[in-house]
Parts: sequence; structure tokens; C-alpha cells
Amino acid sequence: MTVDHNGLQVMGRDECYALLSRGAVGRVGISSAALPAVFPVNYFFDGESIFIKTGADSSLLNVALDDEVVAFEIDDVDPLEHTGWSVLVTGMANAAALPSHHDAGAAPIPRWAPTDADAIVAITPSFVSGRRLVAGSGDDGEGQGF
Repeated sequence: MTVDHNGLQVMGRDECYALLSRGAVGRVGISSAALPAVFPVNYFFDGESIFIKTGADSSLLNVALDDEVVAFEIDDVDPLEHTGWSVLVTGMANAAALPSHHDAGAAPIPRWAPTDADAIVAITPSFVSGRRLVAGSGDDGEGQGF
């Protein structure tokens, strides 16, 4: 087990991908008009790319149409037990369609907010990192975080 300089366990790519596969809600970070913006999104991960349904006039789709780099993050934190984990993906966003190997019987990706038109954005991971906070892993359990 590798531990970083903050005392957090470093998760490998396989563990990060397993957590991405179980999730449904994450946050995507983009640069919009030279300013950072972070949006909650529903997503589907097929083991290779993260797929997000968005509006046809959304900032996220505009970024994807320009093939820009984005950040995507999921986490789970238990503040009472002082445990949790976080996975961060950095990669290229592109306008896309759901992959052909997406099970036709699988639930569709719900939209975070209702819109009239839908588009799909795919994020292809270039960098993947994850950290896990385990109860009792710090000196006093205070001040640690992701």
C-alpha cells in the first residue's frame, strides 16, 4: 500500500476504474471564458470513456466541440467515520454518441437538469488518480482531507 505525503492511501488505476464503474453522479471541471467552472453531472463509464448527457447549448458541449482538456471527479465521504475516497480523471472531452457496446437494456444516462435537446460528451482519461482516507490513518484525525 502506497501512502502519499498527506497520509492518504494512493489507489491504483484498476481500483479507480472500479469505483468509476459503480458511480452515477460526478463533477466535471472546465474552463469557460477563461474561468474555472465545475458542474454536477450524471455519467456512464464503459471502462474506457466517461459519457455525460448534456444540453445541446451547454458550456460542457462547447468545450467538447473544441476538444479541450477537462477534469472529472467522483468521491464518497463519511464525515462521521472520517473515511472516504476520491477519484480524479483528467482527459480530452469530445462530442460523441454512446458506445455501440453499451447494453441496449441498460438504464439511459439521466440528465442532471432538464433540457429540450440532448448531446453526449465523452471524456477519454489521460491521467487517473485516486486517494482513500481510512479511519485512524492520521495523528489526530483533524485537518486531513483530499
